[in-house]
Amino acid sequence: MKSARPYLIWFILAVLLALGAIRGVQWVRDHPEHMPNARFELAHPQGWATQRKLVGFVGDDTACFAALDRADAGYERRPVVGSGACRASQRMVLTGNRFVPTMRPANAAPGCAVTVAMALWNRDVIQPLAQKHFGQKVVTLENLGSYNCRSIRGGQTRSQHSTANAIDISAFVLADGTRISLINDWDDADVRREFLHEVRDGSCDLFSTVLSPDYNAAHADHFHFDMAERTAGWTVCR
Repeated sequence: MKSARPYLIWFILAVLLALGAIRGVQWVRDHPEHMPNARFELAHPQGWATQRKLVGFVGDDTACFAALDRADAGYERRPVVGSGACRASQRMVLTGNRFVPTMRPANAAPGCAVTVAMALWNRDVIQPLAQKHFGQKVVTLENLGSYNCRSIRGGQTRSQHSTANAIDISAFVLADGTRISLINDWDDADVRREFLHEVRDGSCDLFSTVLSPDYNAAHADHFHFDMAERTAGWTVCR
């Protein structure tokens, strides 16, 4: 008479595999931020697929603005400007400061993909670091603009600014009026320097390109952030 033990072992393995599959499916449902094909929601935490989804918004105006609509984010779209390599169709301004601190100047109007990335950047990077280092919020972001039909300095490649797919941030203003600027505080040996360097490092999982004063002299006074679409999804953080 053959032993029933091998059949019991296979039965147990089958049960364990089935339970594992069920748990795996549930995990996927509970963590859409890690799934490239899951719909992006502004309320989701950052995940493995977040940056890829943000880049996907660059070529999909409808999906990008729909994500803001689902989050009940107030915004005003700006008219399409330029043509060809300098056509910017996603320019927008968030109304209020629920998702991004007050922008100064207020008319920068970066593209939708950059704006959605900035909302996550504010939530997950800027405000936590401001609380960590200063015990208060960042209430204003000073910027050097977004749309500018031009090539990258020193080359022929079009800048991401040519389609408003970029923003340059030059300073952060805290609730008590303290101003932290890259031109003055990047190399200072105090908490402002720590804040700025940690902001740079924390930005690299969201934006396709992060350039700081460490990159070159042209960026001595600002962070450059963009959502460039690149082959194989590689990013730049310097």
